[in-house]
Amino acid sequence: MDAEVLYKRLLANLRSALAINPALEIAGLAIGGAWIAERLAIDLGLTHYGVINVAFHRDDYAEKGLGAMRSAEGMATQLPFEVTGAHIVLIDDVLLTGRTVRAALNELFDFGRPASVDLMVLADRGKRELPITASFVGEHVDLPDHQILALEKNAQGHFQFVVEERLV
Repeated sequence: MDAEVLYKRLLANLRSALAINPALEIAGLAIGGAWIAERLAIDLGLTHYGVINVAFHRDDYAEKGLGAMRSAEGMATQLPFEVTGAHIVLIDDVLLTGRTVRAALNELFDFGRPASVDLMVLADRGKRELPITASFVGEHVDLPDHQILALEKNAQGHFQFVVEERLV
């Protein structure tokens, strides 16, 4: 699975969506989704994009919240657009259980009530715990539960996926 090919699919999908609704706003979930949102904004000539840090809304905050905050340091929630009434595309690198997206929605609603929210992901692993579905998907990926799919960005800003073993 080539993350660059998947990115180009999402770019084409977002370009088409913007042709229908040029008022769409984009916001990426820290860290991987924010990388994708930044690059989409550049490639599409958008004037801004948002970043959503979900650390405070995680349902496993006691276990991972502080670590998530440290790893996303410098990526505080920043939404340079009015959330209330906006049509927003949330962007993340990997969709698995849906719990991170739930946390992102909670954070987003702290800033207002959007008119609509769609989800865009590079990879959908399909093992949902919550009824969350992405409107835009680069690829559906099947990996064993003991593996993690991690997005990396190189110095040129290109993406690649790395498969890691889950630490128990």
